[in-house]
Amino acid sequence: MSSREGGKKKPLKQPKKEQKEMDESDMAHKQKLKEQQKALQEAKTKAAQKGPLVGGGIKKSGKK
Repeated sequence: MSSREGGKKKPLKQPKKEQKEMDESDMAHKQKLKEQQKALQEAKTKAAQKGPLVGGGIKKSGKK
């Protein structure tokens, strides 16, 4: 009587996305994003070479 079916149901098929043509502004935007990503990666590698930024601070002893 139960209408439950065991197992995993397949998702509905999505229609294929059509390739839209990019104009110059889209191309420029993508290029800008790539440059920003590259700059971010370079900054990360430079920061990793310098070492951790942890240092001084207030050190508490366990005594009171």
